[in-house]
Amino acid sequence: METLTKKQKIFFEKLKESYSNRALASYEVLKNEFNFKSKNSIKQYIEVLVKKNFITIIDNKFYINKNFLGAPLCSTAIKAGFASFIEDRIEKRVSFDEIMNLNSPSAFIFKVSGDSMMDIGIFEGDYVVVKKQPEAKINDIVLAELDGEYTLKTYKKDNLGYYLKAENDNYPIFRPKQSLKIFGVATGILRKF
Repeated sequence: METLTKKQKIFFEKLKESYSNRALASYEVLKNEFNFKSKNSIKQYIEVLVKKNFITIIDNKFYINKNFLGAPLCSTAIKAGFASFIEDRIEKRVSFDEIMNLNSPSAFIFKVSGDSMMDIGIFEGDYVVVKKQPEAKINDIVLAELDGEYTLKTYKKDNLGYYLKAENDNYPIFRPKQSLKIFGVATGILRKF
């Protein structure tokens, strides 16, 4: 962002924080939101940011250029064992919206409650990304409706039919008494420390 003045950088960072992947609001809304005295000031900032490719125009709406969204991805891997020197080199910016395909209309995020999947690293409080689809493969982690209640389990089949398996030995096998419907397949988890 070396090509921006200090005030332009501050304005751009506020835009990123407020709007991220969403279309920017009107000049009037931005004026009020950012405590500017005139819409013309907002217009001037936006014009500079468009000219310098920090903002793109899609379908007559302003968006933050995706190259400036997300956290920087460093090209040096970090060892989880002994400490190693970390190069201060940024390869590119990554957005978890993009990596996890969160902008897809079939993507949903659910907060995990309980400990039934802890043996495979899904813990209470985690956020599970689920791709909505009516079918799953055996051993997929699924969000399923089992006899009218939703649950996150591993999808299994044996000689008695399809069932759901908890990934915690303290839980039994879950076989449908009436119905088992797949809502979607888990594609990843998000966790805050």
